[in-house]
Amino acid sequence: MMRPPGLVVALRRAALLVVLSAVSLVALAAIVLPAVAGGTARTVETGSMRPHYPPGTLVITRPVAAQDIRPGDVIAYQLRSGEPTVVTHRVVRRVRGADGAPRFITRGDANAAPDPDLVRGVQLRGRLWYAVPWIGWVAAGVDGPWRSVAVQVLVVGLLGYAARMYVSAARERGQDRRRGRRDAVDPPLSAYPEGRAAGAPAAARAEGDPRV
Repeated sequence: MMRPPGLVVALRRAALLVVLSAVSLVALAAIVLPAVAGGTARTVETGSMRPHYPPGTLVITRPVAAQDIRPGDVIAYQLRSGEPTVVTHRVVRRVRGADGAPRFITRGDANAAPDPDLVRGVQLRGRLWYAVPWIGWVAAGVDGPWRSVAVQVLVVGLLGYAARMYVSAARERGQDRRRGRRDAVDPPLSAYPEGRAAGAPAAARAEGDPRV
């Protein structure tokens, strides 16, 4: 059974709306907001922060001063100062070093024991702002600086697909409007009783018909 053309168009419009909404949210969360607010996107690659931030989660952090960090905050920090490896764990305790500067004891949410080394302020790379599940899988599959590029390529691809759907739906709407105008000017024969178009002469009477 074939669906009426109007129903098909309505379904496509609904699908277009869903796709555009999803793409807009992803683009806003993964690209626009971090760029505007000075945030950094990183991908959770291990299960140490389950269940809140499982592998594949894209976490967005913003710079923060060490004195503003409190227990319960999720922070990104260099495993060793000056090295590229960054860990995202939760602060479970704040202590003060011999120099008076704060130090932090951290632990992964899924880990039973705290991390072995104290985190110093110089190691901090940011505090968690928000997280986006699953999107980080794209970045996790790409090494080095190409991670952020991969996320952007994904979003641009989705935007292109959404634009294609929008153009297709607009073209179909235009065709429906033109078809409607043609039907109004020259309605089909089936629109009239006995298949006779309006204004057409009556059928010729049979020969010998006594009516005048």
